[in-house]
Amino acid sequence: MTQHFAVFGQPIHHSLSPWIHAAFGKQCGIDLDYRAIEASPADFATAIASFGAAGGRGANITLPHKEAAYALCKEVSEYAFHAGAVNTLIRQGDGWLGDNTDGAGLIRDLTERERLDLRGRRCLMIGAGGAARGVAPALIEAGVAELMIVNRSPERADKLADILGEPDRVKTRYWQDMGEQGSFELIINATSAGRLGGSLDLPFSLLAPRALCVDLSYGEAAIPFLSWARAGGCEHAVDGLGMLVEQAAESFLRWHGVRPQTDEVYAALRARDNELQTAD
Repeated sequence: MTQHFAVFGQPIHHSLSPWIHAAFGKQCGIDLDYRAIEASPADFATAIASFGAAGGRGANITLPHKEAAYALCKEVSEYAFHAGAVNTLIRQGDGWLGDNTDGAGLIRDLTERERLDLRGRRCLMIGAGGAARGVAPALIEAGVAELMIVNRSPERADKLADILGEPDRVKTRYWQDMGEQGSFELIINATSAGRLGGSLDLPFSLLAPRALCVDLSYGEAAIPFLSWARAGGCEHAVDGLGMLVEQAAESFLRWHGVRPQTDEVYAALRARDNELQTAD
């Protein structure tokens, strides 16, 4: 029997998730239907309820709904709890179990595909929304020495720091004071500035020698931040395409009990790099 899955977001028409999960299903011999469903914030809860009532077995959640999805769950995983955001829904009875695979996907991409060691790095994370919430706990677990969170709305940064519960390692600073915090070995752009056609106007003084810069977006949306990083002499500049594939594999594992191989799927998407637009 065909199992039904979906990704919810706005906008969502450029999403790569249906293609990725179709490839995983074919690889693993699993019959599944996976589609992209556009839902506005006002319609999101109704759309999720309708999907579940129609037999939906699981869903991925992308911008701008990750925090709203958390509120719809009867139960959440430890990763989702610490993130305060959900990117994966798993049907349990008449309700949803919420999980967050973003952090696991990011760490797997950086440490296994890119062969980078995150331990002991001083990390700056720009942004404190659903994307940042998804990866922050995993960065702590991966052994970063310090995680400094900067967001245009400082209250959101403070709230995320409180959730993480690591006051000796996690700190927040005002946006306007970012350039006075010294240099960082790891800088993560978790904002949507690139999607909106904007830039962050960051000082190059943030870049430590041999710095790693990561944009959680991919395709066109990642170009402004990664261009800044390369112009500043950043040794490693990585977009979020690998994270997208790896977090999808983690979701697939939770739904089907098997983790698909990701290298061929990643390579196929990377070959289309010039035409990709972030929608996950």
